[in-house]
Amino acid sequence: QVELLESGGGLVQPGGSLTLSCAASGPIDRIHSMDWYRQAPGKQRELVARITSGGVSDYARTVKGRFRISRGSALDTVTLQMNSLKPEDTAVYYCHATGVVIITSPYESDYWGQGTQVTVSS
Repeated sequence: QVELLESGGGLVQPGGSLTLSCAASGPIDRIHSMDWYRQAPGKQRELVARITSGGVSDYARTVKGRFRISRGSALDTVTLQMNSLKPEDTAVYYCHATGVVIITSPYESDYWGQGTQVTVSS
């Protein structure tokens, strides 16, 4: 079974930085893209950043220039470096993997992590 394990959330003051990490485990053959989503109270889950296996990245307009997404060399980990954090960045952040193929099946599936809380407050 494939699992995504996130870490790195917490409480930070406005203007501060946090780094989120996500590691995929299980009988994985390949992963197409790994993303970070977030969901604030009362709001819909939204895409924050995405990076493909080829290293192509994309960002939500609200975080572009402040956040940076990267993948590990084995392509089964993803990191989100968050700088210049604002109170409106407060949310539960979810790791998401798309186009996951496991070694015992040719079919692609998507997986979600359990989420990690990020709170930006003074």
